[in-house]
Amino acid sequence: MTDLPALIGPEQVALMTGQVSIIVASRDARLQPHLMRAAGCRVAPDRRRVTLLMPETSSAPVLDDLRASGRIAVVFTQPTTNRTLQLKGDDAVVGACGPDDDALAAQYLRGFVDEVGQLGFPALVAHTIVGQGEPRVAVHFSIAEAYDQTPGPGAGHALCAAARAPR
Repeated sequence: MTDLPALIGPEQVALMTGQVSIIVASRDARLQPHLMRAAGCRVAPDRRRVTLLMPETSSAPVLDDLRASGRIAVVFTQPTTNRTLQLKGDDAVVGACGPDDDALAAQYLRGFVDEVGQLGFPALVAHTIVGQGEPRVAVHFSIAEAYDQTPGPGAGHALCAAARAPR
């Protein structure tokens, strides 16, 4: 499996770690969906694993689902352009944040404030919906599937070798 190219390339990594809205989805044993916003994203150098920062208290239903099943879906959307990427994984693990994660969350929030500010929303909106002030946890997962979800004719298409950057 490690001989296969990563499902995402540098262009997708730039989107994921840029000024985006990050929505994390899970489901419980009864297939009841749960959603929450993430407060930052880091992608491993090999582009196979992702770490998301999640507010611990308000994300409890999502985190419980991830602990039970490991199944995760994440949507990254740039609000000013609607450019969107969806990732799925089945090995999500919830853990403690690392020493650099406060800086990552602060950087993410600055970018998100700027992005939604371009649409006329005040900074307070971004601070509120990202869950600032809560303790955070880190969610790590391997990318099992990746889709272009940007509205238009390519929406829903799986990213394939032609869409990936060379290794």
